[in-house]
This record gives sequence, structure tokens and C-alpha cells, in this order.
Amino acid sequence: MAFVTGLLLIDAPASALNNLGNIPGEREENTVGVKVITTKAGAFPYVSAQAFRYWLRTTLERRVPEWKASPMFREEKIAYTDANPILYWDDDIFGYMRAPSKADTAKKSREESGLLADATPVKDTVTRASPFRVSTLVSIAPVNPTSDFGVMSRHEGNPVPHEHQFYRTTLKGLFSLDLWGCGTFSYRNRTGFRNLDDERVRLIGDVPGVEHLKDEQSYRLPKEARLARVKALFSGMAQLEGGAKQTLHYTDVSPAFVIFAVTAGGNHIFHHTVGANRTGLPDVKIDALRDALRVFADSILSPVYVGWVKGYLDEARSAFEQFIDEHNATAANEGLPLIHLSHPREAFLAFVKACDEHPEWLDEK
Repeated sequence: MAFVTGLLLIDAPASALNNLGNIPGEREENTVGVKVITTKAGAFPYVSAQAFRYWLRTTLERRVPEWKASPMFREEKIAYTDANPILYWDDDIFGYMRAPSKADTAKKSREESGLLADATPVKDTVTRASPFRVSTLVSIAPVNPTSDFGVMSRHEGNPVPHEHQFYRTTLKGLFSLDLWGCGTFSYRNRTGFRNLDDERVRLIGDVPGVEHLKDEQSYRLPKEARLARVKALFSGMAQLEGGAKQTLHYTDVSPAFVIFAVTAGGNHIFHHTVGANRTGLPDVKIDALRDALRVFADSILSPVYVGWVKGYLDEARSAFEQFIDEHNATAANEGLPLIHLSHPREAFLAFVKACDEHPEWLDEK
């Protein structure tokens, strides 16, 4: 199967992009801490994959007009989307789980409230593993978060103290999109594989051009529909917004650096190409990248797209540009993929354009 396999860096100069709430035992009861991974080497601030997916989903809803978000439904202790990947691109790309309670009280409550009057009917549990995968975004080097003390004093009487943490680091994350899985839905009666129940099978059967994969017990949307969803997702990646504490620590969360390609197989070939140097700054490891391109040359189906913001690690970028010139000069003769270097936003949009030129990427199996 073909995957879009990538790595990104977010420059967080003084940020608190994902927080854990109050920290017990601190000087002030309302001290808000940042999320960190504690190791023997030190503390590594991080942004959860759930938070990143939320940033991307909201960006898609706000900035990509063609994106079709799934409606949300909230019962007393659970929340879920419509779980209709045929109609809603969000359910297709990000997955879902909808398991209606069969208790009489729950059924009665739903009927009386009219909560699901506009929802796609469902009688049995339907689930879909997300074709879009993302890692936790973790600081490339250990950092001790800074505690910032402040007061609210615009009122009569004693000021009200408050405290919160923030950090200065670079966050590294991995992402992957299963291109075969986009727009392909299983009706296999097996836990974790039943994307479609009887009602959804009926609905997809009415879609013009839909393909029935009997041996795999799946249906596939027409290629044009699948391409549109993939292109919309990466149009959203090109405009990524989000993050906590933006009022106090405004941070641009769009990637300062990204590297990705279409690969045959879901293993991440770029994971070890970026690390930290002795001072804790990002280090793009040219030797590691050269080795990855050689070893996985037969698995790389597209050019390697690199986005790098000018003004960010300029000295390292100069050395990288020299490497690209040398690599591209001999790549064709050595059977290696070309490397395209541009701004991160341009890199994502170049891939979006390439999807129209290479629809076969969605059929790679």
C-alpha cells in the first residue's frame, strides 16, 4: 500500500501549546503546567496527537471550503460523530467509533430529545481506524519549563496571583496517510473493521461509480472523490493553525520544516533524519537522509518534498541546499528520487498538484 510519509518541526520560541491543568502542590493553587515526558535525560515538553489532530480538523473546517466536517452528537457521558464516511470527509480521514447504547433508558432519552433526528441511523457498532496517523509532537531536546508568575490587579483589593509554565524548544512529529484506505470502507463483521453497517452499505451502493471489492468485503468511492479528500487534507496541512495559550504566547504552529514522500509501505523512513545537536537545536542529518534515500529507493514513489522556511536555521539550510544540488545531479542515473526544496506551504501544495498527475498513488497495493 502507498502512504504519504512525513516529518515536521514546529518552532516554539516561548510557548505552552498543550497543557495538563493545575499542578498539585505548587506555590499557587491555580498553577497551570505544560505536558512533559519525564526521563533520566530531563523533561521533554510535548503536544499530544489528539491536540494536533484537533488543530488540523479545525483548520480544515475554517480554511478549506470544500472540506465536509461530520456533525457531533453529545449524550450524557459520550460524544461521537455521525460516523458516515460516505458523506463526511472528516469521518473518512480521521476515523470514528459509534456504539449506541442499547439500554431502554438511553433509547428513550434519544427519542425524546430528538438528538439524532438528522443523524445517519445506526443499530450496531461501527468503527473506523483513521487512515491519517500522527505521532506525539515531542521536544527534540530536554527542556526545563519556565514558570511565569503574574497577578490580576485591575480591581480594588488584593491582587489575585496566577502562575503557568511555558517552554522554548522545537517540537518534532511524524505523520502518515494510508492512500489506499482513503475512501475505502470495510463491512467485515469483525471488531475494528466494520466501517459500514447495513444502512451505510445501502447508502454507498447508491453512489455513482462506487466499486465493490467482494474479496475484501469493502466498497471504494470513485477515484475522483478519494483524490479530492486527500488533496483537501494537505491543503489544510499547508495552513495549519491552533495551539493553547495563544493569547499569552502567540506561536505559529505551521511547520518551519517538513519532509515527506509517497512510499510503498507504512514504515517511517525519515524518522532519524532530524535530531538535536549539542546545543539542543535541530540537526538535519544529511548522512542519515542520504542513507535512507539509498536504502528505500525502490519504495519511494514520488519526489521527496522538503519545506524549509527561510530565516529558520539558515546556516544548516545552506549546507542542505548544497547536498540537494549534488544529489539531484546524479539521482536519475543512480535510481534515486529527486528532492524538491521550497517553503513548507509550497511543498504541501506541490504535492496536492502532483496528486492530479499521479492518481495511481491511490491504487498502489
